[in-house]
Amino acid sequence: MNIEKDRVVAIHYKLTDDQGAVIDSSEGHGPLTYLHGAQGIIPGLEKALEGHAPGDSLEVTVQPEEAYGEVNPEMIQQVPRAAMAGIDNLAPGMALQADDGSGNVHHVVVKEVGEEMVTIDANHPLAGQVLHFDVTVDSVREATPEEIAHGHVH
Repeated sequence: MNIEKDRVVAIHYKLTDDQGAVIDSSEGHGPLTYLHGAQGIIPGLEKALEGHAPGDSLEVTVQPEEAYGEVNPEMIQQVPRAAMAGIDNLAPGMALQADDGSGNVHHVVVKEVGEEMVTIDANHPLAGQVLHFDVTVDSVREATPEEIAHGHVH
C-alpha cells in the first residue's frame, strides 16, 4: 500500500542540519505515526513521502519555506525583566511559555538577559534552517473514518 491522503503512515527518521548534526531521531522511540494529508508533519517531508511504500528509504532536503518558515524578526522582542519575575536563573537558551495578555500562550526562547530588558524569540527553533531527513517507511494503512474526521491517528 502506497502513501496517499487519508492513510496512516509510520516512519523511522533521522533529522540533521546543514552541518550533519543530529537534531532529532525516532531511534529508541519507535516510528513517528501520522495521518497523511492532515498537516501532521512539515509540508516538504509530507510531499516527499507521497507515493512511497513500506520498506522504502529516502533522503529528503526540506527548505525553510516547506518546513518551519524563515525567521520572522517581529517574533523577536524585548520585554521588561520585571515581566519575568519569579523565574529563577533566567539565562539565554531557556525555553519558556509566555502569555501575551490576550489568553494566548506562546513558546519562547530567551536570547539575551540584560539589566532591565530580556530578549525573547517566539520563532520555531528550526525556523530558517534547511532540514535533512533520512527516512524509512515502516508501515502504511487505511485511516479509520474517525481518524479522518478528527484529523489525527488514534
